[in-house]
Amino acid sequence: MRKILVIGAGKSTAVLIQYFQDKSTSENLHITIGDRDITHAQDLAGHHPHTTAIPLDVFDTTARQAAVQAADIVVSMLPARFHIEVAKDCLAYNKCLVTASYISPEMQALNKEVKKKGLIFMNEIGVDPGIDHMSAMQVLDRIREQGGNILLFESFTGGLIAPESDTNLWNYKFTWNPRNVVVAGQGGAAEFLQEGTYKYIPYHKLFRRTEFLEVDGYGRFEAYANRNSLKYQDIYGLKDIKTLYRGTIRRVGFSKAWNIFVQLGMTADDYTIENSEHMSYRAFTNSFLAYSPNDSVELKLRHYLKIDQDDSIWDKLVELDIFNPHKKIGIPNATPAQMLQKILLDAWSLDEGDKDMLVMYHKFGYELNGKRQQIDATMVSIGTNQKYTAMAKTVGLPVAMATLRILNKEITTTGVQIPIHKEVYEPILQELEAYDIVFHEKERPYLGYNPDGVKG
Repeated sequence: MRKILVIGAGKSTAVLIQYFQDKSTSENLHITIGDRDITHAQDLAGHHPHTTAIPLDVFDTTARQAAVQAADIVVSMLPARFHIEVAKDCLAYNKCLVTASYISPEMQALNKEVKKKGLIFMNEIGVDPGIDHMSAMQVLDRIREQGGNILLFESFTGGLIAPESDTNLWNYKFTWNPRNVVVAGQGGAAEFLQEGTYKYIPYHKLFRRTEFLEVDGYGRFEAYANRNSLKYQDIYGLKDIKTLYRGTIRRVGFSKAWNIFVQLGMTADDYTIENSEHMSYRAFTNSFLAYSPNDSVELKLRHYLKIDQDDSIWDKLVELDIFNPHKKIGIPNATPAQMLQKILLDAWSLDEGDKDMLVMYHKFGYELNGKRQQIDATMVSIGTNQKYTAMAKTVGLPVAMATLRILNKEITTTGVQIPIHKEVYEPILQELEAYDIVFHEKERPYLGYNPDGVKG
């Protein structure tokens, strides 16, 4: 049998394993799932006859190398910073590798050796990055093949809660790594192109510069800018493009309320707070406010950030229980971001029966035969339950499909790469449609980019 090694049994792996198991008889596959916590691997393996769960710590060099050596192809679903150790093993033992993570400089440095050995290290083949690359390149290539000139490309993705499970004022629950939500946007200004002009949004302004989006059947959303949109200029072959912008989708009102935490300093992750383990939620909130012998924490916060008592933002803050004097953080030597994450997990964890939702929206502005047009392409995927989420589906399925195609030698371009070539994106996007991951396109006159009505 052909042996697939999957390292990491986290939230995004369930649908990936199910896909391999469904194909195991027809494709002659045996799947080995390795995780530091064997119970996670066993849960995903179930009692399937073609699946084995093993304990595997990525820092156990001997065990890791033995597992890689025994496989025909390796899928790493580990946190991005751990891929490189697996990649070096794959290079040493001549195994192809698939990950859903961004290509790190360390991974890219292996490209020459990977090509020399005729191997494929496919990265960024999840949802964002992944489906965003493939769906964007499909339309961009189509426009260019018709002789069109690309003027604008905007791309937005958001992991959200499905409408039927939307039960809080924030219209949000965690469907992915909570830490990534709390620290989103940090590490530098958001950079993008707008009508030929370079634009920058510093972190403290990021959540007040949003763009509105409408998705048929699902209503209105907002999006804030991702940190660096400009790197996609070369990746997508958009050298002369006038507008290039990528963002994260939330429901309208989320960003304005989230900005309260940014302005208070609760999202900081570069220092720890004394006595964090025993600190109450109320004391944590108060630690960012000026001392007053008379005013309550609530009053100080409202005055400091100019929040009226009847403002919907106030209701959102109260709903999170941040003024509770009895609930404890319970995390020693925690950063503000870690403490905020603990509070949010209380309120935003998926309940049993909850369904999540993945929304992706692309805008393509182009000129063809002297006429300016715009294509809006949208995709919405709804999860099944807490285990088989939309996030797990949109991350896991492209990874699994690429893995099988590499194994079957249907993808042949060697090297460290991302899925921007037709041999990758065309068959995978076509197969994804069978799983109700479908983009719906609308064409209309080109409107340009001007979300806040300011010229230049």
